[in-house]
This record gives sequence, C-alpha cells and structure tokens, in this order.
Amino acid sequence: MSTLLLKGGTVIDPGSKRNEVSDVLIKNGIIQKVGKNLKSPDAEVYDATGKIVAPGLIDMHVHFREPGQEAKEDFASGSRAGAAGGYTTVATMPNTSPVVDTAALVRSLQKRAEDVSVIHIHIIGAVTKNQEGRELAELGDMVEAGAVAFSDDGYFDPSAKVLLSAYDYLVPFDKAIINHEEDNSLVEDGAMNEGHRSAMLGIKGRPTVAEDIAVARDVMLAEYAGAHVHVAHISSARAVQIVREAKARGVRVTTEVTPHHLTMTDECVNPVDSSTKVNPPLRTQKDVDAMVAGLADGTIDMIVTDHSPHEREDKDREYVYAPSGFPGLETALGVVLTDLVHTGKMDMETVIERMSYAPARVFRMNAGTLNEGAPADVVVIDPQRLWTVEAEKFYTRGSHSPFVGRKLKGKAVLTVVDGEIVMKDGVVVK
Repeated sequence: MSTLLLKGGTVIDPGSKRNEVSDVLIKNGIIQKVGKNLKSPDAEVYDATGKIVAPGLIDMHVHFREPGQEAKEDFASGSRAGAAGGYTTVATMPNTSPVVDTAALVRSLQKRAEDVSVIHIHIIGAVTKNQEGRELAELGDMVEAGAVAFSDDGYFDPSAKVLLSAYDYLVPFDKAIINHEEDNSLVEDGAMNEGHRSAMLGIKGRPTVAEDIAVARDVMLAEYAGAHVHVAHISSARAVQIVREAKARGVRVTTEVTPHHLTMTDECVNPVDSSTKVNPPLRTQKDVDAMVAGLADGTIDMIVTDHSPHEREDKDREYVYAPSGFPGLETALGVVLTDLVHTGKMDMETVIERMSYAPARVFRMNAGTLNEGAPADVVVIDPQRLWTVEAEKFYTRGSHSPFVGRKLKGKAVLTVVDGEIVMKDGVVVK
C-alpha cells in the first residue's frame, strides 16, 4: 500500500482533543504519526496548508436502495456520492425490496459493498420481518452477520409490545434500535408540517405532536428495558426536550439531525417543487432553533443526511404524491459550514465531532479518529472554498435537492479511505 503525507493542515481530531497545525503520515492504510515537520522520502505529499484535516465523515442514515431499487441508487453510485462529500463510512437503512431482515441478506450486502464501494458501508437490519411491525426479524443472526444497528426506518412500529420485545432481545448484544418517530394515526396522508404554512397552501399536515408522542413512548420503553434507543432524524423542539430530559435521567438515548432540519423551515415549501418534501417534514423556525441548540449542547449526538435519492419521474409529481427525500451526501458538509459555522452559530470543532467522532462512538465503530494506529480514513476540508450546487455534477443518481443552485462556502477537497485517495478536488478517482 502507498504512503501519504498530509502537510501543514489544521488537524482537528475531536477524539484526541487535537486542534493544531500538524502533518499526518499515513502508511499501509494506518495513521502512522501526527506531528510537526514530518518527513517520509517515499510518500506522496499533499499540501493541506490553509485547510482542515479531520477524521473521515460518518453518516449513520443513508438509503442506497440495494437490493431491489437500484434505479434510484446503488452501492457504487451512493458510495461515490459519499466520497465526493467527504464521507468515508456510511450505514444503509433496510427499507429496500426485499427488506433486509435476514442474516443472509446482511452478508450478501456486505460482500456487495466490498466489491463495488469506494468507502466503508455498514448494514442496518430491520427490527421486524418485512418491517411490518408484527414479528421480530432475525435480530441475533443479523448481529452475528455484522449488522451495526436495527431500524424499521420509514415506518413507526405501532405495537409497544413488539418494540419492547426487540429492546429486550438486543440488550445482551448492546445494539441500538433506530426509530422513525411519527405516530401513524396523526400523520396519515400528511405531506408537510401542520401549521400556518400548510393551511395557506391547502396541504394536509403532519403535526409535531405526532413526533413528540412517538419519541416519548419509545424513550420510556427503552428506559424500562435498559436498552439503547436512537431517535432518527429528530425535527421537533418538544422531542429534543424529551431527549434532553431522558439523558439527564440516565436513559440510553441518542439522536441525530439532518442538515435540512437544521437550516430550513416549512416556509421553504413550494407546492410545485417536491424537493422539499421530506419525512419528517420541514418544521418551523422555533423547531430549527431547537435543533441547533440541541446539537450545540450535545442533546443531539450527530448529523446525518438521510440521503434518499429517487428517480426523476417519481419526484416530478404533484407535491402530495411525490415520495419523500432527496440526496444529501454531496451537499451536507457545505450546507452545515455555510449556515452554521460561517454564521457563528456553531464552531468547526463541534461540527466535525458531530459528523465523525460522535457517530463512531455511539455505534462503537473503529473509525472517527486520527489517533496513531487508527484506520486512515481522512477528509481534508477547504472551509473557504466557494462553490455552487449543481445537480449535473452529482455522483448520486438523484437530482432533486432543495440546495441545487445555492452558493455554499466550505467543501471536502480530499477523501482518503484506508490510506488511499478516493476523491481529490471534487473528482472521485476510484
């Protein structure tokens, strides 16, 4: 394997509390040394002066659509989108066709990832068979096969009894359940946040209380079982407060937030542009402010993209009939830097921690750090790079994004996976 020397960048490594100008020497896929004035005669040298060198970004919530929906995305295209955005590790959700609810599927998808992906892909298994909420899937077998967590994402499991059984089953394995939190009876047919904007547009809404009730129930069940519950794509101010209070009680609850729920409100919804249709929906400014505050104080553990590409003909429909979601891996870092860091709402160290070290810590992965001896998964970020989001330049197969056309400040310029450069200056080279 090659030797790579990253020279003169500001190394921000939350795991080791390092924030200083240093060099990073990578050899045989491992971080060999971090320090000043490093030399290696056989190394490829990358000048990182004026840039940030950080652990590779980690996204624990993506939809790469394999198996069965490869026209929307597959491991090859999705992983290249991740590399372009500075991600070195992602975890794929199981709501595919068929649903990933068996150990055999977990193993086959891991092999598929090894064959075609340019970044690390972890597999999340379903909690219930076919994600129907009635009968537990092969949880233990999927753990042994390598599933990193479990989720019925896209669906709220209506049976408290079934979910409690899943919690009880997974406690000995110390695996988290990632819950999609919206009470079905309150959101049926809703297409955006319920409030003034939905009333003005005449679009049926999805109220925040649907999320609040679901989060409260699932946190209480996890507290009762002593299990680890992870709240997916949190979006409601009250739900953040429920998580904050539960953490104070010692409940094993963690949560995540997306860039769009950190930066966009329901005022952005345009009924002739389905790119803003997401699930849970864009909320109010009060909710956005609570997301930023929760991320800053540690109530919200990490930033995820909920990367959800769709075929063009699916999204080019009336707002209420279009599917929810858009691709986010190639825009997430730029949006967060532009709207949070460069506005002074959050510091760079916190953002990097929430996008690398924290997800690795929460899900106990050997990643998210630049400690000597760690796997050499690294991102180099140019925080001053000005660029415009252009769907034509996406590596993902999805093209509908509310960020298309936006001018952003800050971009990943180098992605290194296992010591090998996979993206340089926006071009995926593997």
